[in-house]
Amino acid sequence: MLKRILPLLCAVLAVQTLYAQTTAQKIDTLLYAYHDQHQFSGTALVAVHGQILVDKAYGPANVNEHTPNTTSSQYQLASVTKTFTSTLILKLVELHQLSLDDHISKFYPAYPHGDSITIRQLLSHTSGIFNYTRLDKDLWHPEQPATEEKMIALFKDKPLDFSPGTDWNYSNSGYSMLGYIVHKATGMPWEAAVRKYIFKPAGMQHSGFDFAHLQSSNRTIGYVADSLNDYTKISPLVDSSVSFSAGAVYSTTGDLYRFHQALQQNRIISAPSIALATTPVKNHYGFGWEIDSLFGHKAVMHSGGIFGFRSQLLRVPEDDICIILLSNTETPALNGIAKSILAACYQQPYYIPTKKIAIKLSEDILKKYTGMYKITVHSLLVELKLENGQLVAYPDKGPRSPMSAADNTHFFLDNEAGFDIEFVTDNNGNATAMRITRNGETQVAPKQ
Repeated sequence: MLKRILPLLCAVLAVQTLYAQTTAQKIDTLLYAYHDQHQFSGTALVAVHGQILVDKAYGPANVNEHTPNTTSSQYQLASVTKTFTSTLILKLVELHQLSLDDHISKFYPAYPHGDSITIRQLLSHTSGIFNYTRLDKDLWHPEQPATEEKMIALFKDKPLDFSPGTDWNYSNSGYSMLGYIVHKATGMPWEAAVRKYIFKPAGMQHSGFDFAHLQSSNRTIGYVADSLNDYTKISPLVDSSVSFSAGAVYSTTGDLYRFHQALQQNRIISAPSIALATTPVKNHYGFGWEIDSLFGHKAVMHSGGIFGFRSQLLRVPEDDICIILLSNTETPALNGIAKSILAACYQQPYYIPTKKIAIKLSEDILKKYTGMYKITVHSLLVELKLENGQLVAYPDKGPRSPMSAADNTHFFLDNEAGFDIEFVTDNNGNATAMRITRNGETQVAPKQ
C-alpha cells in the first residue's frame, strides 16, 4: 500500500511546487510591470493555502537617503485600520462589554440623535453620521494633534446624511466614535485595547499607531500623488489623534499576514463573529470589511488611503488566500493590482500594464471630446475639460486625472496604469461616448 501511495504523494507535491513557482513568477512580473509604470512602490505579500508565494519589496523607502523598501518596511494603513476596530468591537461584544445594539446615547447621553444610532450602524456605515473628512482640511487640521472633544465637534452637530439604518455612506466619523466608545466601555484607550486583544494574540510586534513620531529604521517616507514619477515631494503626515480608530494603524506586510492567520484560526474572535463581520449589510459592506465575489469565490477586503500612502488587504478565507499591498506613494492602482494577483492565483486571465507613448493632438480634436459623461454602472459623472492643450478628467467622486493621447481616439491616464479610454465618435469626429477599460474590464460611458 505504501509503495502505491508514495508515488501519488510525490506527484501531488510536484504539482503544488510547480503551481507555487509559476504563480509566484507571474505575480512578481505583474508587480514589476506596475513598478515600472510608477504605479507601485512598496511591499507585497501573497500567500495561498498557508504558503507564502511572494514576499518582496519594490522602490524606495527614502529617496534622499537612498534607502529601498524592504519586507520589514512599515507603512501607514489608513482605512485598513477599520478592520482592526471592527474586530475589536466584536471581541468586546463576545466579552459582554458591549452590545451591537447599544446606542451612542448609552456612552454619550447628549449626542444628537444618539438614541437612534447603534454600534451596529457605526460598524456598517449605515449611521448617517456626517464624514468629517468631507470638510476642508483647514477646518480639521490633519497634521495637528486633536482631542476627542475637538474631533467629535467636527461632525456631531452636522445634519445626518439619512435616517440611521436606511442608507449607506462611508463615514470616518462613525469609526472614530467606535474608538471613543471603546474607551468609555472598557476604561482602556482604543490603542491599548487593540494591542491587548489583537496585536498581542496575533504576534504583531511591528505595528502601532503614532507613525508621525515613529523612531524606526524601517519607517517609510510617503510621497504625494503628483510626484510619482520622481519621488521628490514628501507628503505631510496625519496625526494619529486625528485619523484615530478610522485610520491610525501602521504595520508591515508580515504583521498583516499574522493578523490574517489569527482570523483564519479564530484566535482573536470566534467563527460566528467573523461570519457576522463578513456578511454584507449594505453596499457590499459588512463590519469593517468589503465583501465581493471574485472568480467564483467570496473575497473580503479593505483598502486605505492617506497622505503619501495607500494600502490593500484582500482575503479569500475558504482557500486561505491573503494578498497584502502596502505603498508609500498615493497610487490609485492597488485595488486593480490585488484583483489581478488573485486572478493569477486562480490561473485566470489578468491585465499587465505596458509602457505607453503620448502624442500631441490639436486642440480642435480635443475640444470634440470635452463635456460630461456618465458611467452608468457606478452612477458616476465625469467631466472632461481642456487645460493647457491636454484633456483632464474630473469625476464627481475622486481626484483630477490628466489624460494623454496614444492616437486620435485612444487615451490613457497619466497617473494610473491599466486605465485606457477610447472615444466613440460620430461622422464629424464628435464624441458620443467613452469606452473605458480598467485592468481588463470595459464599461461604456455615454456623453450627456
